[in-house]
Amino acid sequence: MTRSMPLAALGCRSHSGWAALVALAGPPGSPEVIDRRRIQICDTRIRGSKQPFHAAEPMQFSDAQAFLERCAHSTSRLAIEALRAAVDDLRARGYKAASFGITLGSGRPLPALKAILASHALIHTAEGEFYRDELKKAATQCGLDLMAIKERELYEHASAHFRMPLGQLERRVADLGKPLGPPWSQDQKCAALVAWLALSGSGPGTSSRSPLYKS
Repeated sequence: MTRSMPLAALGCRSHSGWAALVALAGPPGSPEVIDRRRIQICDTRIRGSKQPFHAAEPMQFSDAQAFLERCAHSTSRLAIEALRAAVDDLRARGYKAASFGITLGSGRPLPALKAILASHALIHTAEGEFYRDELKKAATQCGLDLMAIKERELYEHASAHFRMPLGQLERRVADLGKPLGPPWSQDQKCAALVAWLALSGSGPGTSSRSPLYKS
């Protein structure tokens, strides 16, 4: 009988144009970090693609739509390539990547594109959602089970799920990075914790959204 590969989970915290990605494996009660990387999810050859909504703000509306569609296409491609590379690397090391966890923003619904481009505050919100949405779609494309949770609820949810006091949980997450050394900042910690939840099969799930560049 062929022995099945141990399962691994990927966790992600995104920023404008890049994301911190951490992979965990092992018993859900005591996992270990088996990969850590920074992935690029904007095409630097496209001027303004790192902050696409900022770049689109002064454009004519039809031009802004076309620009955001182009950025979405390139970010989708880069996100899929990055996740597939991580999955393939884990497989080469004897692990099967099965799930993907990602931290979310506030989750407030966004208005139509014209209203977004008319508000600087909404532009910031839309850019965060833009990258998170493309990463969620990429995870699905890569065959990973998707788990998403609002970042502000991450530690509280994990504390309840693992039945671990918040202070102890924070120390455990900090300790996960000790064998690797720096960087182990808030980016990696959040990515590791959401990966830990994904590995244990806990999470409130996520919902699909319409692409942000549609009017």
